[in-house]
Amino acid sequence: MPTERLNGIDLHWEQAGDGPRLLMFNGSGSTIERMRPLMSVLASQFDVVLHDQRGLGKTEIPAGPYSMADYATDAIALVDFLGWETFNVIGISFGGMVAQEFAVTVPERVERLALLCTSPGGEGGSSYPLHKIRSMDASERAAISMTIMDTRFTPEWLDAHPSDRMFVDGISGQYGAKAGSEAERGEIEQLNARSTHDVWDRLSRITAPTFIGAGRYDGIAPLSNSEALAERIPNAELHVYEGGHGFFAQDATAFPEILGFLAS
Repeated sequence: MPTERLNGIDLHWEQAGDGPRLLMFNGSGSTIERMRPLMSVLASQFDVVLHDQRGLGKTEIPAGPYSMADYATDAIALVDFLGWETFNVIGISFGGMVAQEFAVTVPERVERLALLCTSPGGEGGSSYPLHKIRSMDASERAAISMTIMDTRFTPEWLDAHPSDRMFVDGISGQYGAKAGSEAERGEIEQLNARSTHDVWDRLSRITAPTFIGAGRYDGIAPLSNSEALAERIPNAELHVYEGGHGFFAQDATAFPEILGFLAS
């Protein structure tokens, strides 16, 4: 579990698996520990590198504000340290935003790109403003969090769909640092950076074949945003799945297709 001084911060990262090189970017508030099950799936076919992004997990929480360019530059410093010249990239939600920023900055280093449940910002559409949810009371926050995760998720729907109820129960309460803590400050800095994300006018710089995965009922990164990405990025293909923001855990067809794309 190495930590290196990269791009001016102590950055924590892990590497696992064998096969084609794959740089992975996590979603909002997510850490290596929280994403370890998914990392293990990817490591069954790839040489995966995943880091705790600035302000999160075991990586340093520097003074803010952070920019999306900061997140991309942290990752560039990491792959430079590892000696990786070219590689595949996968980004989930906020990680998909960072992956876009990364790919428009160093397009020549990305072999294949997978963008899941994410948005380009600007005229292409932004994801739900998660930074505004923190100021809500607990009950309102819980209700909104459920319905934006999957727009079908009403109490009545969940009562009638036990598998979706299990999905909601599995993800509920996994995010949110203690109020007033340094960890909370890091999460807030990330959400503030997320609110400024806009690569719309630079997406044509992406040269890698690009897989865009979207959930039909995603209320955080609406399907229309993924459609805009597919229209704007050269050599992009859009795949729509039966699920919401976590479609890859809801639709059994998603991950085989994602893995197949990255391995081809």
